[in-house]
Amino acid sequence: MNLISTVALIASILSLVLISLSFWLPQINPDYEKLSPYECGFDPLGSARLPFSLRFFLIAILFLLFDLEIALLLPLPWGDQLNNPTMTFLWTTSVLTLLTLGLVYEWLQGGLEWAE
Repeated sequence: MNLISTVALIASILSLVLISLSFWLPQINPDYEKLSPYECGFDPLGSARLPFSLRFFLIAILFLLFDLEIALLLPLPWGDQLNNPTMTFLWTTSVLTLLTLGLVYEWLQGGLEWAE
C-alpha cells in the first residue's frame, strides 16, 4: 500500500471508532442548561422586550475582533518563503503590536471587567 491509501485507511478507521464511541457512551444525566435551546442565559419563553446587557455585547465584539487576528496570521508560514520575508514579518509584527495595544487599552479602560 502506498502512503496516501494508508493515511486514508487510518483516518477512516479512527473516524468510525470515534463515531461509534460517541453513540455508545452518552451522557447519563444531561445538564439543564445543555438541554435548553439557547445557551446565552436568556429565557426563550419570556418576553422578547427585555433589555440586553451591553457588557455582554462588548465582550462578544471584543472576542470577534481579537479572534480575527488568527485569520490575518494564517498566511504567515507561507510568507517566510517569499523572496523578501522581512516585509511579511514587519507586517505581522505591526498587526500584533496594534492588537496588543488595543487589548491593553481595553484592559485599562475596564472594558474586560465582567462584573462591576
